[in-house]
Amino acid sequence: MPGEAADIAHMTEHLPRGGEHTEELRESFASLVSRAKAGDTAAFEQIMICTQHRVARVAWRMLGNTEDARDATQEVFLRTFKYLRRFDPAQDFHGWLYRITVNVCRDMARQRRRHDGENVSSLETGRTPDELNARADTNEAEAAVVLAQRRAIVARALDTLPEKERAAIVLRDLEGLSTEEVARALGSSPATVRSQISTARAKIKTYCERFLKRRRQV
Repeated sequence: MPGEAADIAHMTEHLPRGGEHTEELRESFASLVSRAKAGDTAAFEQIMICTQHRVARVAWRMLGNTEDARDATQEVFLRTFKYLRRFDPAQDFHGWLYRITVNVCRDMARQRRRHDGENVSSLETGRTPDELNARADTNEAEAAVVLAQRRAIVARALDTLPEKERAAIVLRDLEGLSTEEVARALGSSPATVRSQISTARAKIKTYCERFLKRRRQV
């Protein structure tokens, strides 16, 4: 993706990636999960605190609507609490949580389509949930506007993707999971995920290039 489109594609590089965990953190988190499985509600609250921003971010990218993302995040943790005792400690908890998040978002998206509701997406503002209450400094206002515009373009491109392709590229390119982790989270095969990601990237590239071309012609 040449020029400005390439810049847009890499705009989320500053976000925390799903695979950035030290061994010490993994062990500490595994201890929290074990305690929560045993009925320790304080441990479960800590799990929520540690993971809520990640869940909300994925939900927002999947649903494109801040209000829906908040509702989805609540439902994700309700389901997590309900099914935690079934969780196999040999599995990756974050992968299991991603799977719940994607399933909740899919359920909500289907409900939304059934109701034929046309909500104005918060993606149009280019803001993530963490940014909704942020105020840009005067010296950074112009840069913030440019970044918001670029995020909005990619957000629109994501919104054009089929559900499975969108889930795959959100988890792989925006959350930083490996192909194998994405496949486990989506209950798919690595080969299928690679194909979905390749197709999604090509579609996003085409969308961004066409959008920028139209904008230059205006």
